[in-house]
Amino acid sequence: MGQSYVRPLVQYGVARADGAVPLADGVGWFTHVEVLERGARPRVTSVSEASAEGLSQLTQSHPMRVQTPRIMGIVNTTPDSFSDGGLHAAAQDAIAGGLAMASAGAEILDIGGESTRPGASPVEVEEEITRTAPVIEGLRAQGFTGTISIDTRKAAVARAALAAGADLINDVSGFTHDADLAGVAAQADVPVCVMHGPVDPATMHLDPRYDDVVLEVFDFLAQRIAALGAQGISRSRIIADPGIGFAKTLEHNLALLQRLSIFHSLGVPILLGASRKRFIGTIGNAPEARARMPGSIAVALAGLAQGVQIVRMHDVAETAQAFALWRASGAGAPDSQKGYR
Repeated sequence: MGQSYVRPLVQYGVARADGAVPLADGVGWFTHVEVLERGARPRVTSVSEASAEGLSQLTQSHPMRVQTPRIMGIVNTTPDSFSDGGLHAAAQDAIAGGLAMASAGAEILDIGGESTRPGASPVEVEEEITRTAPVIEGLRAQGFTGTISIDTRKAAVARAALAAGADLINDVSGFTHDADLAGVAAQADVPVCVMHGPVDPATMHLDPRYDDVVLEVFDFLAQRIAALGAQGISRSRIIADPGIGFAKTLEHNLALLQRLSIFHSLGVPILLGASRKRFIGTIGNAPEARARMPGSIAVALAGLAQGVQIVRMHDVAETAQAFALWRASGAGAPDSQKGYR
């Protein structure tokens, strides 16, 4: 028998079944899990029949797992990003845009200076630093005290960003592009986000193939988490991102979204970054990326329903409103936690 993968069937609401198991540090819970194995049909079993080892990563506390999902606002300082290229290309525009996102509800700002859209050309290190470090410095100077993430694959860029005030490294290559990047994170003792993505964004869209995209992405992330641990970055400092839209077809993206909660078995918070991606436009009949806000929020809410802790978004104010209503209309604490009997 091969490896078994356990996916919690997450539930929310004011009524909780007896015997339900809480999902990590959130308000969700589960009574059943889906067990996946290569070459076998998925099966659903109750938590009472699941192994203690399989449940341990799903229930343990984590410093970055929170009850209220966090919004990460996207601040691209590039002229060629797929949906907002040029909007924040000037430092002052990027600073103003980031502050507006923070005011609207973003607890994390993700600053990127190199486009990772399909077919994008690489950016030289000095140019990427020039695009990002002044924005980070400006956000801190303007009083932003939340988390600032540097979206980069390069150690030198990350080092400059940390010196400017960033405190999280988000690498779309899963820390495989630059061998020195993990060392920068370990030395600075900052959290990292490890994503399943291509080494080369310029070619990632050319016929991506998987035997089982869900399990292959899971295995990649598990291996990268272990590798980062060996380089001095503890699991308590790691966030995982399945990389929606990176080297994946529409069908691959949907398969990952449908079983997104499997990534809780990694024992780290999950980040979902699907905002304005092409598959949303295809399904939602929105060819223009900036017209994909409704679909992006729909995908984000689907992620929340599977227990995702961080959602990376372009449209922060609209997302924050949707999240507030999602919580108020049914995803709050169950009656047993409110003192009802």
